[in-house]
Parts: sequence; C-alpha cells; structure tokens
Amino acid sequence: MTETYNKPVPQITKINRPYWEAAKQHKFMLQRCKMCGSYRYNPGESCPSCLSEELEWVEVSGQGTIYSWTVFHHVYHPAFKDEVPYVVVSVELEEGPMINSRLVDYKIEDIKIGLPVMVTFQDVTDEITLPMFRVIV
Repeated sequence: MTETYNKPVPQITKINRPYWEAAKQHKFMLQRCKMCGSYRYNPGESCPSCLSEELEWVEVSGQGTIYSWTVFHHVYHPAFKDEVPYVVVSVELEEGPMINSRLVDYKIEDIKIGLPVMVTFQDVTDEITLPMFRVIV
C-alpha cells in the first residue's frame, strides 16, 4: 500500500483469521458446518443451527441480494469525513448468512431491496483486504 490507511480495521483473531487470509487473496470464504451443511457468518466455534463444532472453511459465490441499507450522512469517525454520504448494506448471501458491508460504485437513488450484488475487494493495508459489495448489472 502506498498511502496510509487511517480508518478502523478489523481485529484478526484465531477464529476469523482464515476469513481475512482468504480476503487478502480476493477469495470470499465462509464457515460451513460439516454435520448439517449450514453456512455461518460471523465466524464462530460452533454451528448456530445444530451446535456442532465440526466447521470447515469453504469458498462461496460472493453473490447475494440487498436485504436492507442505510445511508451515512453524519461523520462518526474523522477518517470518513471525505466519504459521506456512503452506503452500508445488509446482504443476504446466496448461501444464507447475512453480512453488513459497504456498497461501492452506486448511485444512492438507484439502491433498492432485492438488487443483486457481488463481493469485491479493497486492499487497504498490507494485512487487511476488505470485502465490499457492488451491484451486478
């Protein structure tokens, strides 16, 4: 990275490290339960559906639909002052889980529930790549 990234970054832990390592390679991965097959996000130590601790990391489509969204007009952190207004979406992934993230390359007036989206990646530091979403046209 050539410029300093001054926004908050996620904390990498033992549990979520595979997610962030995959994102660094521009791959979108989720945990899947080996017992019941359900996917989960946020990463955890057991399946919320059947409570099994037999989880694996699998690459998924990165596609979903906008379930909800909000437009941030207020600057809650000084590092975002040049980016307002910006949109944060709740995406229902094809595999089932919901994820909240930024929506990029959009017109606010064109956003609506049900729009198909695809993950895209923004390399922000040498260690962190952020998954974001863009509308599929």
